[in-house]
Amino acid sequence: MSTSTKVTDPAFQGAGQKLGTEIWRIESFQPVPLPKSDYGKFYSGDSYIILQTTSGKGGAYLSDIHYWIGKDTSQDEAGTAAIKTVELDAVLGGRAVQYRELQGHESDKFLSYFKPCLIPLEGGIASGFKKPEAEKFEIRLYVCRGKRVVRMKQVPFSRSSLNHDDVFILDTEHKIYQFNGANSNIQERAKSLEVIQHLKDTYHEGKCDVAIIDDGKLVAESDSGEFWVLFGGFAPIGKKPPGEDDVILEKTSPKLYCINDGMLKLVEGILSKAMLENDKCYLLDCQAEIYVWVGRVTQLEERKAAYRAAEELINSENRPKTTHIVQIIQGYETHSFKLNFESWPLGSVTGSSGSEEGKGKVAALLKQQGVGVKGITKNAPVIEDVPPLLEGGGKLEVWRINGSAKTPIPKEEIGKFYSGDCYIVLYTYHSGDKKEEYFLACWMGDESIQDDKLMATRLANTMWTSMRGRPVQGRIFQGKEPAQFIALFQPMVVFKGGVSTGYKKLISDNNLNDETYHTESIALIRISGTSVYNNKAIQVDAVATSLNSYDCFLLQSGNSLFLWQGNASTVEQNQWATRIAEFLKPGVALKHAKEGTESSAFWFALGGKQSFTNERATTDIVRDPHLFTFYLNKEKMEITEVFNFSQDDLLTEDILILDTQAEVFVWIGQLVDTKEKQKAFDIGQKYINLAISLEGLAPDVPLYKVTEGNEPCFFTTFFSWDGSKASAHGNSFEKKLALLFGTALHLPESNDKSNNANQSGPTQRASALAALSSAFNPSSRTKPSSPKPARAGRSSQRAAAVAALSSVLTAEQKKEQIEGSAGRFSKTFSPDSTTAEALKAEAASSEVGDPVEVISEKEAFEGVGEESERNGAVAEENDESSEGGNGGERTYSYGRLKAKSSNPVSGIDYKRREAYLCDEEFQTILGMTKQAFYQQPRWKQDMQKKKVDLF
Repeated sequence: MSTSTKVTDPAFQGAGQKLGTEIWRIESFQPVPLPKSDYGKFYSGDSYIILQTTSGKGGAYLSDIHYWIGKDTSQDEAGTAAIKTVELDAVLGGRAVQYRELQGHESDKFLSYFKPCLIPLEGGIASGFKKPEAEKFEIRLYVCRGKRVVRMKQVPFSRSSLNHDDVFILDTEHKIYQFNGANSNIQERAKSLEVIQHLKDTYHEGKCDVAIIDDGKLVAESDSGEFWVLFGGFAPIGKKPPGEDDVILEKTSPKLYCINDGMLKLVEGILSKAMLENDKCYLLDCQAEIYVWVGRVTQLEERKAAYRAAEELINSENRPKTTHIVQIIQGYETHSFKLNFESWPLGSVTGSSGSEEGKGKVAALLKQQGVGVKGITKNAPVIEDVPPLLEGGGKLEVWRINGSAKTPIPKEEIGKFYSGDCYIVLYTYHSGDKKEEYFLACWMGDESIQDDKLMATRLANTMWTSMRGRPVQGRIFQGKEPAQFIALFQPMVVFKGGVSTGYKKLISDNNLNDETYHTESIALIRISGTSVYNNKAIQVDAVATSLNSYDCFLLQSGNSLFLWQGNASTVEQNQWATRIAEFLKPGVALKHAKEGTESSAFWFALGGKQSFTNERATTDIVRDPHLFTFYLNKEKMEITEVFNFSQDDLLTEDILILDTQAEVFVWIGQLVDTKEKQKAFDIGQKYINLAISLEGLAPDVPLYKVTEGNEPCFFTTFFSWDGSKASAHGNSFEKKLALLFGTALHLPESNDKSNNANQSGPTQRASALAALSSAFNPSSRTKPSSPKPARAGRSSQRAAAVAALSSVLTAEQKKEQIEGSAGRFSKTFSPDSTTAEALKAEAASSEVGDPVEVISEKEAFEGVGEESERNGAVAEENDESSEGGNGGERTYSYGRLKAKSSNPVSGIDYKRREAYLCDEEFQTILGMTKQAFYQQPRWKQDMQKKKVDLF
């Protein structure tokens, strides 16, 4: 086998030694570090290498390398990026997962680094393109796809690009429109709003307007009229044409090939980990993805040849461009790779155990091949952070399961658990200013019978349902108690035996010895904790070999109670032991026995002196959180990871799984079907069963059911949590709309008939008249801030405007007939049928002329008639607002700016409602000047705005 004599590229020196993202662009066939200010800007004429460094189990660094190929980049540059990716992997010790990313077909993991979206730019350096200079704004139309990561694609600015199945964003100079296809996904609509906010902040300095247009609902809104005028007038849109993005590959069983000198040889049989030999390379063909698995002692040239074999397979079989190639080193296999195997036994070099050894072997091998390895990172020290605990001072209730009922535990006995029993624990507390919250858990003893476990679950479910799903419900097994559970008890002691009827019957039926704890018998209790979150005490076998120099022990022998201190134990452990002694036998004098000074009575109680261990017990708690979506295919669970997850990924229509290694949470959105909510623990157990075989997850890991709006602190700690998002109502789209732009933004997609009726008032009539005036008066004055529409036929514009006005008049007429006051309608504006027919005839017979400008509502009213202006909403708004007060912006009354106003203002930035108050009213409402207010930290500003309903 040949070896490489190449040395590390200087550009990669020190790469991967810190968490986060690093990017290089290929320039003159060399990688050049990209300035941080340019991260997220990818030019279609260039190729890039992206390194993402994350912290894995045990503090070891994990690396993902992506090389991104622009659609206009040259083949030579693309090849350079691929080769340099392999070299970068060598710098990192040959353990990185490598991904090929083609522009427009990027993986979810890659896109997750650049949330909310990645919008490639035209041009580039390596391809010979010039970097785009500042130029006149160009209207752009994008299609947006994806529920959690958005795939943005620019399409021709034409009505023929629109369809009923997708969400589109039309970005004009002064307004951004979101067009929701009638069949589009609610969650895609919500994610598109994040893209709009990104476009607004990045390319419009946060100052443009936003409008939502719903497919198939021709409401007479100025926004809707403006939108269709930009496309030359309203007309039906076509069906979505089939494209490469929509190609669904037939689901087939994955095929495994061994790669030898670039040739593929099929490996027969059921896929198992044992098939993969560490000195060879393999190709796993999953149709949509192709994985190249690299044994950890293979040579560099073999790895390059294996990758080329994957590319040749795609080309030879004319696979779609959406096919992803992922290269994986042995010991660092991803979830998606392992899922293709029947099981994945432990023993690889993932995580902390063995990672340094495996990395050292790879580094030594690569060094022999002439590859520099200066960038290899050592494991970071393991620091276990204490998770947030529930608020103290709450009400704690505990019940023991007895047959088909639960027996309450007296207050003075709470904290004593028996391994032969099952318990239900309910903790009621307040978190800050929030409503009453609940933590409901089942504790299962190691020796408890199956019937008691099932009954505990059943009764807890009944309690959860009766409390309308508000409690966080947990299932906890003995020995795996999480910190937030232990902290509820001061202290917590686990005894042998049991006192429930189920356990007693088990002992009697099987003629077993009852080891239940008695206050007069001999018992040895190990004290393993030093604080409120780990203060658990456990009864162990009363023999000398159970002792450990790193712990404290309580030895009960009849009426005597010894406190034994190991030489390596701490003062805090000794203090906790004293406290537990008082809990178990109040008022009894302790007999202290430090290691090496024990009395004969102490050893007699333990059956004689024997040697014992002096090794510290290690904790297996590792917090390495992963978020998953799932799909049940004939009861078989298929999971998909949500990379670089955030609170925004918790969509209200979904159920998701959060696995922290130490705990598993099943999160349930508010709009999930009630029957599906009841299956949460079954879903969690299916995931645990899967993770046991693939990831070595402990089978007795704590499992929780968490409902949206009731998330506990020990769940939210894994997110950058925003309480306002958690308290929002509606579907994903409505929540995002309210959070980003305020609740007053028009929601045309509403199916509420009463709301639609209320909307057809003066404002809609004014808007329709404005569009009509614009269509029939092309010489009307225009505002500089109005977006310039595309060239369109005047007849189409007039037809759209007339249709909009007709819709309003018809809606108003029906409403007035219902109310029995048609006279008032005719006084406001009542063109007779002759007028309407004349308008339609004029629109139909008009010749195509020059494009028109979209004008304001006020200007439209001036062209149509003074009477309509007096009765319209614009006149009302102008009476109540004035110029100035905030850098020339309009000011409005406090009553109209409030979040819950019955007559809200449209077209303002709802994140800064207070800015539209005049100086005097600002001082009165917020108690300070604007200058003093804006000098405060942002969080303090938001708190004050919430108090006065301006947030």
